[in-house]
Amino acid sequence: MRRTRLTYAGLAALLAFGGWTTGGAGPASANDSAATTAGSASVSAGMLQAMQRDLGLSKERAEARLAAERVALDIAAKAREAAGSAYGGSWFDARSERLTVAVTSKAPPATVRQVRATGATVRTVTHSARELDATRARIDRLSAPSGVSGWHVDPVANTVVVNVVRDRRADNDVRRFVARALEAGPVTVGTVAAAPRTFAAGTVGGDPYYTGNVRCSIGFSVHGGFVTAGHCGRQGASVRGWDGSHIGTFQGSSFPDNDYAWVSVGSGWWTVPVVLGWGTVPDRLVRGSAEAPVGTSVCRSGSTTRWHCGTVLAKNETVNYSQGAVHQMTKTSVCAEPGDSGGSFISGDQAQGVTSGGWGNCSGGGQTWFQPVNEILARYGLRLHTA
Repeated sequence: MRRTRLTYAGLAALLAFGGWTTGGAGPASANDSAATTAGSASVSAGMLQAMQRDLGLSKERAEARLAAERVALDIAAKAREAAGSAYGGSWFDARSERLTVAVTSKAPPATVRQVRATGATVRTVTHSARELDATRARIDRLSAPSGVSGWHVDPVANTVVVNVVRDRRADNDVRRFVARALEAGPVTVGTVAAAPRTFAAGTVGGDPYYTGNVRCSIGFSVHGGFVTAGHCGRQGASVRGWDGSHIGTFQGSSFPDNDYAWVSVGSGWWTVPVVLGWGTVPDRLVRGSAEAPVGTSVCRSGSTTRWHCGTVLAKNETVNYSQGAVHQMTKTSVCAEPGDSGGSFISGDQAQGVTSGGWGNCSGGGQTWFQPVNEILARYGLRLHTA
């Protein structure tokens, strides 16, 4: 579903006068016109259908989960503050539909009571989040071979997981890297089906943006432009819109080490605080960027595969692409394909990050990583455009 400049002009006017309250814009089916409420957020029928398709939930379970995730999102920061130095990480437990917060066994009883008072479930663990982050940072200083997919802190297992590509486990370079990683601290070794790759692609049809002969997807609007993936273009590169007209220029870009960038917008283009639903769901208003816990459902919009949903699997993962390692990524069970790079990851109405890369596809499944949006905003001093 292509959005024309005329459509956006009407949308901008509605937003300016507070007239758009249904959470969507543009043509919608009869099913999409209905909305239900999960917590304080308006949830479209299309959103629920996407969660049923991608997460295997019934409509009732999807509604209940979204409401529970809203509660977990609201208490996550309070629970972390209450845990203090004993904090061992947190995640959304899909079975209990509650936020679980890990605290170390050395935490005083008063601290445990304060964490429980926020509404979170408490689990006792051996290692603090600070210890696990330090272990991950030590592994970050190692040079990883291509047979190592990446590594991340797993708060549920209370360890750092180093993932190795299944058919590369016996490689001498991989074995040496794993041996050194195991010396860094509490580490567990896992396997993945394939090595990650970025999702940039050559010029094809759709609703993309282009730089050179690369097609990528817009992430989130910021005041003055939009954020996207760094591997899509270098600083100074010119950007064209879906209609071939000039949008603007990459003002900052980092890849590898990071995978983020921002593009200034001009030449008759402007920004709106919206993520496209591609007719699967109504277009989503962006109202903030509160970080969703591990275990939370999350959805992605991209110019190739459009709208898909999944779950946040891990945070602060280092992903080892062939071009080099990228740090502080979030791993998800959402599928993606070439051309989706830079596109939006959103949880409810909260911006989460921009699509970086992954493995698999949307026919057979896979995993995808995103660079958290708050890191991008802080790096470039940008302000998210919100409704």
